[in-house]
Amino acid sequence: MNTSTQKFSLTGPAGVLEALLDLPPEGVVPRGTAVIAHPHPLFGGTMDNKVVQTLARAFVQSGWRSVRFNFRGVGASAGVYDEGRGELQDLLAVVEHSAPLGALALAGFSFGAFVTSHAVAALAAREPAAVVLVGTAASRFTVAPIAPALHERTLVLHGEADDTVPLADAMAWARPQTLPVTVVPGGGHFFHGQLPLLRSLVARHVRAV
Repeated sequence: MNTSTQKFSLTGPAGVLEALLDLPPEGVVPRGTAVIAHPHPLFGGTMDNKVVQTLARAFVQSGWRSVRFNFRGVGASAGVYDEGRGELQDLLAVVEHSAPLGALALAGFSFGAFVTSHAVAALAAREPAAVVLVGTAASRFTVAPIAPALHERTLVLHGEADDTVPLADAMAWARPQTLPVTVVPGGGHFFHGQLPLLRSLVARHVRAV
């Protein structure tokens, strides 16, 4: 969390949700708002996860407001884990609260990428300007397909050596859609030692859309 990060809370479907807002540098008019979802709540996933923080930095450096939040039952957020169903409603509540208008970007890591995929589908009437899915948990959950019209705006990143979600499983999800996957050579699930590269890849994508 950097010194300009602002803490706030909002009312979600299961009660209060705690969240963090990061803004682009002073004088920069935000291009829009990015909402970022964290990894699995039952395995230590929070909005302070290093990959989630890296995603937030990439968006902020690209001129976006960045909002990350704790799913229900995590940190000070009310409620209990709901296998993705309630978490999707949490994410949609954050979008409604923090990005009701203007350009919207959606991003998620691992379990958060799974939830984000369903949020993209649920918000079909409001096409996001950018979608970023990192370490998508395709081996553990039913990840929603990405609409063909959004493929050019979607970045799917996966580590070659991911031992939590094997690359083969991510490819099996992406292949029927002909959805490109960017593979980080030697990258693990948490991209240890490769977070600067991850940030660079995300920023490059976001600036191009």
